[in-house]
Amino acid sequence: MSPVLKRKGEKFTLPSKYLLFILTILCTGMVLLTFNTTIFSGPLNSIAGYTVVPFAEGISSAGSFLRSRSKELGQIRDLIAENESLNEQIAELTIENTRLQQDRYELTNLRELYKLDSQYDEYEKVGARIIARDGGNWFYSFTINKGSDDALAVDMNVMAGSGLVGRIVDIGPNWAKVKAIIADDSNVSAMVLSSSDNMIVSGDLKLYASGVISFEQLIDSDDVVVEGDKIVTSNISDKYLPGILIGYISEINRDSNNLTKSGYLTPAVDFEHIEEVLVILETKQEIEG
Repeated sequence: MSPVLKRKGEKFTLPSKYLLFILTILCTGMVLLTFNTTIFSGPLNSIAGYTVVPFAEGISSAGSFLRSRSKELGQIRDLIAENESLNEQIAELTIENTRLQQDRYELTNLRELYKLDSQYDEYEKVGARIIARDGGNWFYSFTINKGSDDALAVDMNVMAGSGLVGRIVDIGPNWAKVKAIIADDSNVSAMVLSSSDNMIVSGDLKLYASGVISFEQLIDSDDVVVEGDKIVTSNISDKYLPGILIGYISEINRDSNNLTKSGYLTPAVDFEHIEEVLVILETKQEIEG
């Protein structure tokens, strides 16, 4: 048997080491022919033009595409980072805007309280902030952040907005509970400012859903009381100091007895939006005493 060729069954096989040696010789020969002769400058060169050149162009296009994609990815990363930075700035500006709006709202409230304080400058007052309220949509019963340590006492009158809110009904060292005039069990002895005719103003939460509360027992024999008249606390009230604005008559009707009148009035205070109040540091009993 030949040392080069082996017979295996009906086929001859060439050992791999000899095949590798032959291929090496052929490649070396081809390289030498390429550099030392012009044998490939003819038809083979044309074949290379149809095979190698498109392949090279494909590689070049792929490289350009990859470079372009790499650049785009870099730009996308920059845009993402810029977007995150802008979102952080928007969040900070939103917080700052909310704070400024809150400050403006508080400033408006303080201006209203200052104006109210000036209208009733004969009374000594202290400001307080609401810290809790009973359930519901309106401030008919709430707690403020000052109490007996701040010289507050039960039955002291409380104001906000443009007039009377209610009075203190319970108190602690650093808190006080206020019952508003719109509460169901609230009754205020009042009078018409222009005529001094007396009436009773009663709270009614269901009625206040329409923005009004009721009054009754108005004796208006001369028919001088009309819609729009101011209603204030009367001199004969046992809990409220005189002359504090309660509201304005919105409807007036003659009762069936033809002696008295009743109707509705719009409170001077918005009992849906209260944050700060003024407490008058005197009670009706102290003034009368």
